[in-house]
Amino acid sequence: MKFELTILGTNAAVQYRNRYLAGQVVNIQDDLFLIDCGEGTQFRMAECQVKKMKIDHIFISHLHGDHFYGLFGLLTSLAMNGRKKVMKIYSPKGLEEIVNVLFRHSNYISPFPVLFYDVDTEGGNHIIFEDKKLMINAFPLTHRIPTVGYLFKEKTMQRTILVEKIKEYNIPFAQIKDIKNGENFMNTEGGLILNSELTLPPPEPRSFAYCSDTMYFEDIIPYIQGIDLLYHEATFAHDMVEQAAKTGHSTAYQAGLIAQKAEVGQLIIGHYSSRYDNLEPLLAEAKTAFDNTILGVDGKTYSVELKR
Repeated sequence: MKFELTILGTNAAVQYRNRYLAGQVVNIQDDLFLIDCGEGTQFRMAECQVKKMKIDHIFISHLHGDHFYGLFGLLTSLAMNGRKKVMKIYSPKGLEEIVNVLFRHSNYISPFPVLFYDVDTEGGNHIIFEDKKLMINAFPLTHRIPTVGYLFKEKTMQRTILVEKIKEYNIPFAQIKDIKNGENFMNTEGGLILNSELTLPPPEPRSFAYCSDTMYFEDIIPYIQGIDLLYHEATFAHDMVEQAAKTGHSTAYQAGLIAQKAEVGQLIIGHYSSRYDNLEPLLAEAKTAFDNTILGVDGKTYSVELKR
């Protein structure tokens, strides 16, 4: 049961050496979701062996180019690869207009439906996607233009049936689903076997939040309280806190402080300014506020393990 984050790019504004622009793929139980799509995202997916044809939902945080300029190329490449399934794209208002202008002036007609959903950037925490496995919420961040963060949270899974109990009580296959959903079992002699004897409790739902780009903004804390994994931008070191505020970004220390106050499981920092060759000082700074911090690294996959 995978719950993984693959980071395609960690740099801010422009590509810098081996650090590419914003893009992440979330794999939840083998369903893939793309967050942001900076220039070169489709090439980064190929390098990271991400199956782009499996992506049906794209989430754009805001309309600065380093977070969506790769989208048009990705959509046209999917078309050339034979895609027919609908693509659903979620973003602050304006992206549909931008993409349609590009389509129109390049005389391009998509062979598959592309549906755009405007995400509310002011209305607090709200659900934008839901299926049997997962719920995705959007919540406002504070940047120079309307920007949102995204929270991915699993739904509670079924209980795990014990294989030895299936054999012991000769449980028919047709009744296994009901038992996984919490029902007791009546054996052939009319005896009631409690569900607690037949199953293990389901694992705890796992969660991940993406917060980029944003200045230090404590209003997001209730939305991400207690999540397993947080990606929070750390564009600057704290000696540039005034520049961070001016440009609508955060320092590494501020990212750590948000993680600490939200009591998250682990913090990944990223969206680094190109002024930093060595990222270890940013990591050390974030860890002064929240020790369980790691650097976001291009091409690396981070897993959230099942917990019972």
